[in-house]
Amino acid sequence: MEVRGLGGGAGDLAGRAVHWCGGPVAGARVAGPLGIGLLEPPDDWLAGLPGWATGRRVRLTCLAEARAALRGPAFVKPPREKSFPAAVYADGAALPPLPADTPVLVSEVVEFAVEYRLFLLDGEIAAASRYAVHGRLDPAPLDEDPRAADVRAFAARLLAEAGGGLPGAVTVDVGIIGGAGGSGNGRPAVVEANMAWFSNCYAADPERVLDVVLRAAGPRERVADRDLPFLRGLR
Repeated sequence: MEVRGLGGGAGDLAGRAVHWCGGPVAGARVAGPLGIGLLEPPDDWLAGLPGWATGRRVRLTCLAEARAALRGPAFVKPPREKSFPAAVYADGAALPPLPADTPVLVSEVVEFAVEYRLFLLDGEIAAASRYAVHGRLDPAPLDEDPRAADVRAFAARLLAEAGGGLPGAVTVDVGIIGGAGGSGNGRPAVVEANMAWFSNCYAADPERVLDVVLRAAGPRERVADRDLPFLRGLR
């Protein structure tokens, strides 16, 4: 495959089969002219999961409502894009000064002792990596982590019961909610879902990651019927 940066423009790529790996703003700009179908998870997927899957209360709202409603600390993040830092905000007044209708996910504060990234293809784990321990970057292949079996078992149940709400190529981050003293002996829970074409592979097998990325951001005419509802700009 020919690989090139976008810095020099992309006009000469029109009419060719093009895939995308990069940010959502630039991706949205070139997707139409280059005929790229960008798959992304729904904003409300995480908030719609059952309690066993999230391990915490999560709701989808907008910045205006969050500013008015939050009277104490909460974890607030954009559903997909990085329009403002995902963080624990002291209250509604501390939220960033973005448009009132900006969608946000608001959840109660928990501590993830360990976090993993799963690259999913057609409802199965294609590649996976640990990426953080106690909030610090610490990449390692999933199968080298002592909780690998727990993460895989959790992912299998999640995909069996809620995988239909995701595109066929996507990333899902899973974490271990810390046990007593943050020991990491707690249970797995979903951290978030992300676009595969805008996700760091960390220590996952890059060839298998590429399989997921190519499916998640490739020629629009190759998008499977089941994935059409997940195309960026059509929801």
